[in-house]
Amino acid sequence: MSNPQGGIVIIIYLIVLIVGFVALVKGADVFVTGSSALARLFKVSGLVIGLTIVALGTSAPEMAVSTIAALNNSNELALSNVIGSNTFNLIGVLGVCALIYPLPVDDRILKRDFPVSIAATLILLIMSGWRILSGAGLTDLNVDQNAGQLTRRMGAILMVLFISYIIYLIYDARKHQDDSDDIPCMPGWKCVLFIVIGLALIIGGGQAVVYSARKIASALGMTETLIGLTVVAIGTSLPELVTSIVAARKGETDMAVGNVIGSNIFNILFILGTSSLLRPIGVNLASVFDILILIFVNTVTLIFSITSRKIQRLEGAVLLLLYVASVLFAVFR
Repeated sequence: MSNPQGGIVIIIYLIVLIVGFVALVKGADVFVTGSSALARLFKVSGLVIGLTIVALGTSAPEMAVSTIAALNNSNELALSNVIGSNTFNLIGVLGVCALIYPLPVDDRILKRDFPVSIAATLILLIMSGWRILSGAGLTDLNVDQNAGQLTRRMGAILMVLFISYIIYLIYDARKHQDDSDDIPCMPGWKCVLFIVIGLALIIGGGQAVVYSARKIASALGMTETLIGLTVVAIGTSLPELVTSIVAARKGETDMAVGNVIGSNIFNILFILGTSSLLRPIGVNLASVFDILILIFVNTVTLIFSITSRKIQRLEGAVLLLLYVASVLFAVFR
């Protein structure tokens, strides 16, 4: 700690972290504006835009981290990044947004997208923990013990499910077009320009935050799994957090919730599907426990959403407390 040169390096990383946050905030604002205008232009609801364009755009950092980690054979980081991001999205992002502005939850999310998100997580549990489910190979409760593998065949199955989901979204969007003709929208080229600029700032800012945060965290001696579940997961989920907060403040509550649920579906089906197609991903016992926690928080969030068709401020506070508990479990297990 007394090394002046080391202190200067930490300060540089902190500056990069702050610049990344600024890029994320501004990028999210521009991105939501362009996406909302695009929805109005094509008479498509903000919900569908949030589940597709916004969800894919804000999942880009997870995609970059997990695919690069898979190619570099960093299996723990590739999987824990997605699990940690999905957990943070559900109880961190929605918790913060609900504290700012109670979040109404569209019936289509409750009937279509939430069940898909939970089903995708259950499928991931089965694929990841097949050695446990088959009764093979577990000799103790060592969290680093091998519990299974996401093979290329499993990755192909995830990709087929992802493509099927997107096709159904497009089909359903044609049946539920937004008739809000009185809402002004910007020209098409400007919508695209806003989306591209916003996406570039989001991805660049997210990468700057992840890079600098990982460097700072590594100095504290954190393990790869713990970094993936906490620092990297939160860093790559910052676009979802900032975009959903901006969307909620602008009254685009459908986009705020749709962005989170859509991103979670994208993360499991598309990102893990792509990553395991590139190279099979080994799964340790700790990740299986984390997937079980993800299923639990999915269920809690769904219950909160069903009770009053919205996530209230008190429920948002409960979600944030659950996230703190999940992080503490990851740190001390």
